[in-house]
Amino acid sequence: MTYAKKTKTIIKKIFAGKWKMYAGLLAVSAVLFACSVSYTFTGSNINYDVTKTISISFFYNESGLGPATASQDFTNKLRDYFQQNTSLALVEEDGDLQIEGSITGFDYTPLAPQSRSDNSAFANTDQAGVERLTVRVTASFVDTNNDQYDFESRSFSQFADYNTNSQTREAAEQGLSEEIYDKLVQDIFNATVANW
Repeated sequence: MTYAKKTKTIIKKIFAGKWKMYAGLLAVSAVLFACSVSYTFTGSNINYDVTKTISISFFYNESGLGPATASQDFTNKLRDYFQQNTSLALVEEDGDLQIEGSITGFDYTPLAPQSRSDNSAFANTDQAGVERLTVRVTASFVDTNNDQYDFESRSFSQFADYNTNSQTREAAEQGLSEEIYDKLVQDIFNATVANW
């Protein structure tokens, strides 16, 4: 018997009684691939079969404080984040998902007091070595297809600190604001489409 014939004979013996097993595996594989399971790395919980659009209203700065561009910067960050992390189309109004709100607080709090010991008029007085900027946002959310996770006027708050010895408030404000906006956007995303 030649090598080729021996190989064919061995292969026939291996597969002879196992056709049922292979047919079963094929059937299980077909069932698994037919069932769709959706998972995203952003953690969003959106049914894209019925939810296609999102509208995010302009978040006005009602605090009266903060950078002049606070409203525009925050709104753009929120819109950009949803566009980058979902497949939803951004529309001006009446989206399947609707988010609206405002910036309600922009406050500095002194932390870590320290004494000044220089020759200025303020010598031997206490001052803050660190200040904390806290930004508060109020948001409302509507899912026109499923009101289970809707909410109205939910408050979100985040903060960041800076060293007053190395930066002025004005110099630190833009960087702190951006850092805080990123955290707030993540909080709103999680509360709306990730349902956390």
